[in-house]
Amino acid sequence: MMKRALISVSDKTGVVEFAKGLIANDFEIISTGGTYKKLQENDVRVTEIDEITKFPEILDGRVKTLHPMVHAGLLAKRDDSEHMKTLEKLNIQTIDLVCVNLYPFKETISKENVTPDQAIEQIDIGGPSMIRSASKNFKSVYVVIDANDYQTVLQSIESNEDDTILRRRLAAKAFRHTAEYDSIIAHYLTDLNGDEFPDVEVLGYDYHQNLRYGENSHQKAAFYKSAMPTEYSIASAKQLHGKELSFNNIKDADAALRIVADFDQPCVAALKHMNPCGVGVDDQSIYQAWRKAYTADTMSIFGGIVALNREVTKEIAEEMHKIFLEIVIAPSFTAEALEILETKKNIRLLTLDFSKSQDAEKYEYISVMGGLLVQERDTTVDQVSEFKVVTEKVPTAEEMKALLFGQKIVKHVKSNAITITTTDKTLGIGAGQMNRIGSVKIAIEQEEQADNHEPLIMASDAFFPMDDCVEYAAEHGITAIIQPGGSIKDQDSIVMANKYGIAMVFTGRRHFKH
Repeated sequence: MMKRALISVSDKTGVVEFAKGLIANDFEIISTGGTYKKLQENDVRVTEIDEITKFPEILDGRVKTLHPMVHAGLLAKRDDSEHMKTLEKLNIQTIDLVCVNLYPFKETISKENVTPDQAIEQIDIGGPSMIRSASKNFKSVYVVIDANDYQTVLQSIESNEDDTILRRRLAAKAFRHTAEYDSIIAHYLTDLNGDEFPDVEVLGYDYHQNLRYGENSHQKAAFYKSAMPTEYSIASAKQLHGKELSFNNIKDADAALRIVADFDQPCVAALKHMNPCGVGVDDQSIYQAWRKAYTADTMSIFGGIVALNREVTKEIAEEMHKIFLEIVIAPSFTAEALEILETKKNIRLLTLDFSKSQDAEKYEYISVMGGLLVQERDTTVDQVSEFKVVTEKVPTAEEMKALLFGQKIVKHVKSNAITITTTDKTLGIGAGQMNRIGSVKIAIEQEEQADNHEPLIMASDAFFPMDDCVEYAAEHGITAIIQPGGSIKDQDSIVMANKYGIAMVFTGRRHFKH
């Protein structure tokens, strides 16, 4: 008996050639709706689905393949005599290949001003059902959901060899496809309902690329892109030059993008090992922002990642060219800047739409052994109106501006986190120490190497458990401190600040970054 293939695709790329290839291998083609029309128009012999089911498409096409003539033909075990007798008794023919891709739900909800009713109409029912039936019976049925597999399947059929392994691989791919499809729908409806932490968290990620290795050379790694990626993400960046990003490059670039997203004015952030080594802002000039970020720590920026929220100019590129940088990511590069930087073989140059920074993902997902942590991203930018001055000295307007800047940076530094800044640049950063005084000493030691004559402030991501941090800061030229407060020894820190005549502000909000 001639084998049969059921083809019903929303993306019709290559489907005519695939159908003709199947016919050349003695397949009969069954099809539906738009696919049937497309094949007919291209002189492909094709049978419409209702000739098989003896039942018309109804409910505006919502019901057309949900029929025993289809699913029995897919699910029957070819090596089970009872199954085959049942098909013979009911005059049902087997279906040996299903080629289906689904209604474009993802593409629909990605458009602006799409209503829930419009989105729901793009939820495919018959397609996933056929895919699942064919996948369950992969020992006898090919399931093809990707046009990239058309040629491989035709070659396998033409070879007439046992291809169970291929069909199992196709089945696994199909189940991944429907699982991701359902995950996108589930997230869409969950968001409509306003449910923050549903009883089950389903995530969909598409393979993006193999990485040469993970954090270390002995670890295998790959990069997956969210099924619904935001435009402001390293996964959405366009690479213009340089070798592929590494595992650590991607993590560092992601951290840099998080910092720059907090600033509207020209901003440059330089990072090493997930921590900023220099951040600079300027009200007018991206070049001046670059100079501030670079001079903050000319040693640590070597081999670092730099993110700029304005175009990279020739002037900036000429200075970048003099040092070793792993990545530069910006909205764009001038032609002159690109020409200069592309002479460096190993630098990676990426562009990204920084205007979408406020649309970045709301939640972040962190894996632990046996589980997944889900939390809102810390996108809060503290406001001066929320600050409480707790010392006798009140910060000057310039100090308050510096405190706000330091507070924006400290939340992006690994805890225990300390930043020493002016109004527009970092000068010292202490990160990831096991005690807070250790971070204070590191930040101040770094700051003292800088040629700076402006008032210095210190920001802390969490409260001071002891007054030693305040005393050490005061002894080394800090004029104002910002911290959350909340320690049982807060009063000791306040007394120490008053002793040295420095200002201290409580925010009432900590910014741990573990």
